[in-house]
Amino acid sequence: MIDKKLLEVKGLSIAFNEKEVVRDVSFTIQEKEVLGVVGESGSGKSVTALQLMGLLPSKTARVSNGSIKFDGVEITNFSEKQFQTIRGGVISMVFQEPMSALNPSMKCGNQVAEIIKQHTELSKHEIKERVISLFEKVKLPNPIRAYNAYPHQLSGGQKQRVVIAMAIAVTPKLLIADEPTTALDAHIQGEIVTLLKSLQQEYGMGLLFISHDLDVVADIADKIMVMYKGEVMEYGTAGNVLNNPQEHYTKALLAAKPSTKERLYRLPTVSDFESSSFKPLVVTKENRGVNHKEIYSKPPILELLKVTKVFSFKTDGKRNEVKAVNSVSLEIYEGETLGLVGESGCGKSTLGNLILNLLQPSEGDIKYLGKSIFRLNKEEELLFRKDVQLIFQDPFASLNPRKKIGSALSEVLRVHHIGNSKKERYDIVSNLLEDVGLDENSYDKYPHEFSGGQRQRINIARAIILNPKVVVCDESVSALDISVQAQVLNLLNELKEKYQFTYIFVSHDLAVVKYMSDSVAIMESGRLIEKGESDKVFYQPVKNYTKKLIGKIQSKN
Repeated sequence: MIDKKLLEVKGLSIAFNEKEVVRDVSFTIQEKEVLGVVGESGSGKSVTALQLMGLLPSKTARVSNGSIKFDGVEITNFSEKQFQTIRGGVISMVFQEPMSALNPSMKCGNQVAEIIKQHTELSKHEIKERVISLFEKVKLPNPIRAYNAYPHQLSGGQKQRVVIAMAIAVTPKLLIADEPTTALDAHIQGEIVTLLKSLQQEYGMGLLFISHDLDVVADIADKIMVMYKGEVMEYGTAGNVLNNPQEHYTKALLAAKPSTKERLYRLPTVSDFESSSFKPLVVTKENRGVNHKEIYSKPPILELLKVTKVFSFKTDGKRNEVKAVNSVSLEIYEGETLGLVGESGCGKSTLGNLILNLLQPSEGDIKYLGKSIFRLNKEEELLFRKDVQLIFQDPFASLNPRKKIGSALSEVLRVHHIGNSKKERYDIVSNLLEDVGLDENSYDKYPHEFSGGQRQRINIARAIILNPKVVVCDESVSALDISVQAQVLNLLNELKEKYQFTYIFVSHDLAVVKYMSDSVAIMESGRLIEKGESDKVFYQPVKNYTKKLIGKIQSKN
């Protein structure tokens, strides 16, 4: 029975230097209770959580008002030494990016052992047994292998399980999980949520679960707190917040995720819900039918003919091979959006790289406008590089941090001899920045001066500046907040209509793919197992694997 306050936060305000970034935040977490905290980047979720553990930089950050009580003890003004007595042992945290949270030069077992050694008097042998037991508990497929593995030798989902094992190593009273499922595919995401919930119940912990995705929070939370621009917008039981939201922002978050029941011309955004005149327009079957008749009456722009890609590697002195892509045949039509779906490791990104001619196939061929892309002369290859562009998954990592945005985009024009002068290229870039929803002042800014959503708009601008015929979107919205994701998906659709692009939309999110795509191709273990019109694949799947993927998102709609 939930009857004791484990954590009580009252009127908390946090300032960096003189700027308040969190204002008047109040909430409680009872023993054995899960509080889901939802909001987009910059809403104050992580800042609030980091203050609970005393992890904000003391030179620039301070609590400007309010109180934090943990287990009846006032910890608001704890010193670093005092926080060390509770951090990791009594309050613990699962960080968002497992590769950043783990030391790349230490074996995973040693990293978890270090936590146990710091907080217990166990012997070296007992600590090792405890770590292996924890790895079994978090359902790592081979605990002993994971104990001796370095982080880079594990998959994303496995690394996240190691981080969870570190967080629960000494059975904390409160576990903070900060975006623990971001950018993981739906299957692994579900496994991580289920794991956290079972561990929370087994150990009787309080759990503060932070996410930008209300669907994920709905699977785990008893109560939900919605934050926006450092303030609490809505706070209550999960049922009330999800089924009867009171604030425009909460309604917008719920509506921004593409529905599996209907397809809108444009996904609702926060600004739409602030307007009383907003009315969503639904795409009818007749509308889609007319559009598809036009698209599929033409010859394909790209043809994949039994494409196979084999990677070779050595393990314990033995040479092994894996077929990342296995005899895939596919036709992609001008003006079509093809959704390429599958879990991590299924081969979809490898297939995207083959289409971009960044990898050579082991077998098979890919034809663009009827000609093999692997047998082009220099002039033809330059034209192909212009015609087929890529929008990357990580908007920050794919931009040069030392180059201003205008300079980076102008360089693309200069390489392809577009624009006769610096002024002409400036005008082209400025007009394009406006097309993707950025102002002219963006021209002279560096990447770090933009938000994640704005950086992805810059990446989109870079991909379309040469007016390509085909654009490969490789998980291009997977790391974005739901509200920002809706804006970027709307933008992609607007640009497609304006410039008549063909999209290859690579994603693990079937709800997003269904919304965006004319047709869908499902991949499993390197093979193309199902292909068809997106609504037909979604409502009448043939393969069990497809049914499993669809079942995960249907349960949330």
